[in-house]
Amino acid sequence: MQKAKTTAIVWFRNDLRVRDQQALTHATLKHNRVIGLFHIPETWLKETPWGFKKMEAFRAQFLLQTLTQLQKDLMKLNITLWVTSGNLKQTVQQLQEKYQVTDLYAQQEWTQEEVDDAAQIPKSIKTHWNYDQFLFHPDDIPMEVSNIPEVFTVFRKKCEKQSHVRPPIGIPDPMPTESLIQETTELPTLEKLGYKNISNDARTAIPFSGGETEAWARIQEYFWDTKQLSFYKKTRNGLLGKKYSSKLSLWMAFGSISPRSIYAEVKKYEKTVTKNDSTYWLIFELIWRDYFKYISLKHGNKIFKIGGILDKSYDWKTDLRRVHKWIEGNTPEPFVNANMRELTCTGFMSNRGRQNVASFFSKEWHLDWRIGAAYFEAMLIDYDVHSNYGNWMYNAGVGNDPRDRKFHISWQAERYDPNNTYQKTWLQTTLF
Repeated sequence: MQKAKTTAIVWFRNDLRVRDQQALTHATLKHNRVIGLFHIPETWLKETPWGFKKMEAFRAQFLLQTLTQLQKDLMKLNITLWVTSGNLKQTVQQLQEKYQVTDLYAQQEWTQEEVDDAAQIPKSIKTHWNYDQFLFHPDDIPMEVSNIPEVFTVFRKKCEKQSHVRPPIGIPDPMPTESLIQETTELPTLEKLGYKNISNDARTAIPFSGGETEAWARIQEYFWDTKQLSFYKKTRNGLLGKKYSSKLSLWMAFGSISPRSIYAEVKKYEKTVTKNDSTYWLIFELIWRDYFKYISLKHGNKIFKIGGILDKSYDWKTDLRRVHKWIEGNTPEPFVNANMRELTCTGFMSNRGRQNVASFFSKEWHLDWRIGAAYFEAMLIDYDVHSNYGNWMYNAGVGNDPRDRKFHISWQAERYDPNNTYQKTWLQTTLF
């Protein structure tokens, strides 16, 4: 293919990788110069009405680690990564004028804030959007998005029988050395973004760093070195330590590894090591992740409405005193408290913990579930807008759960923490 003597921007969003990266691959094939761009919206750094920032320090730190790795990886391809904040439109216009940018490639997003960001791209630049965040691509699923089933099992079975997962693509070939622009931006620090430096808690279940290299190192460790994938289904409900689940959600949230790449590795593992309930269950979880994205794509901003996708009406409260008791781990439920303190100290919480603290917040204290969802957005390193709001709707009874369940928290604690080991680990922590 003859490359056009033009310059393109690859606008990185939640796809911070060079392997199996559609926008990057398309841009490098069609243009003779490519500039990488990552924009930090100012809203991420501002405080919400509930007293915490939209993105708190743990997530910000992981993002900066991820960008550091991406910058290095792009430099090997003779591509400069610009990291900016402030006015996105102004930044893109400056790059357009200085380097005669003609095209922009990016991952398609559809939630409101991301749509608003995309609207800032000047109309004089030709845009190329792609859906790069799915396991099953929208063009390959056996249904229209408008007909996505409201029950997960129906969606899963149809996709498993009638769809396929596209094979991941490799890292693009390097661009010509002379195409590398010399001008660049300096990566911000936590301090420059307005955060205090944070230290790693020795009890953390996620002693990991951000970035594509770390994501693949975790695959190597969890799949190939320790063979822990073989026991994933039995251990996934654990509460302590880095072994109890894959933890791949950390890197998937930033797009440092694609679901297609993980799927391909699981299939390779099944051929060379073993195929069992555990290997299938990791794929099962990838399909759940897809499902929440499709539910979001189908229903749009209804996932942010208090009535959820069901338009259900409950008597929700906005008692900030109770909200902060929940945040501080100062509720009548020790299991909830332990999980909330782990979140404060590490930016992470097990899936079992998330279900219980969300159920308590919405079903015991009847607090507006969107406040809890906003706090998870701020704190969780592996925050994903679709899974986060999908799970909160699910727990609040306004989403994809026909049973409208309520967790029996003391029973959950007895089952999953029978010796109180987890609770003792975190309840000794004084936070505030």
